[in-house]
Amino acid sequence: MVIAATVIFFLALIGIVALFTLKRWELARERVLLPSLRERADSEALHLKELLAAGKKDLGNLPPFLLFAAQSIVHGIAVDAGHVAHWLGAQSHRLADSVSHKRNFERGQTRSEFLKKVAEHKNGNGNGDDTTSNV
Repeated sequence: MVIAATVIFFLALIGIVALFTLKRWELARERVLLPSLRERADSEALHLKELLAAGKKDLGNLPPFLLFAAQSIVHGIAVDAGHVAHWLGAQSHRLADSVSHKRNFERGQTRSEFLKKVAEHKNGNGNGDDTTSNV
């Protein structure tokens, strides 16, 4: 990127130096080189200048339009993002419900005798013949 900018800069600099050298040569010889081409180039330059002036006027009206357009676009994107987020939330809940084994969960009795004894002891329903020490 820097190399391209450097090349363009030096080409422009060489072009400017060449134009000044050509003008000095013409003044020294009192002669105009390619007068028909120069006249046409001058008329095209003046036409381009008029187009740029008209474009500058049009650009004065452009920022409010661009601001309105940008606001409308951002609003539309925000509304669409809200719809997508809502839909994704609903789909994620639906997926969680379909994957979950606890969808219609009802607590039942455990089949393990050990877990039954632990639950009874934890609830204070043990029969008191505990052989463990309370330290």
